[in-house]
Amino acid sequence: MHKLKIWIDADSAPVLMRRSAAEISSRNKCAVVFVANREIPTENAAEMVVCGEGKDEADNYIIRNASKNDIAITRDILFAERLVEKGITAMNDRGTVFTKDNIQDRLLERSMSMNLAEIGLGSKKKSTYGEKELKKFAATFEAELLRHIAAETYGYTL
Repeated sequence: MHKLKIWIDADSAPVLMRRSAAEISSRNKCAVVFVANREIPTENAAEMVVCGEGKDEADNYIIRNASKNDIAITRDILFAERLVEKGITAMNDRGTVFTKDNIQDRLLERSMSMNLAEIGLGSKKKSTYGEKELKKFAATFEAELLRHIAAETYGYTL
């Protein structure tokens, strides 16, 4: 088993993504920790941490416990920013890896979308999560995981 852990902000994580992340992690001998404000169904080898009901409790738990070579998966862009600032690899369920170079653009997009929604110009498009999104996530996640395993194995810093 590798030292690195996969942290999943599981409150809003799609079931398909949770299963895929657990399967890929297990196949590569990495621990998975689902963190949420409530109990959620988890895959066999995954650990489940239930945090308090307060705002950002799950996020704060991950921030306190994740290490630099770990990977965190979240849909929350503000939380992703905190992870990136701490030097932890953060990605979303659609396969986007957040970096110091792209996180500010994502935050700006979020802010603009919220402003448009406030004045009634927000998108009515329903966000779906299907096979296309899952395939992109799985490919990106496995590549990132293998990069982290190599860093751990050969002792270099990401």
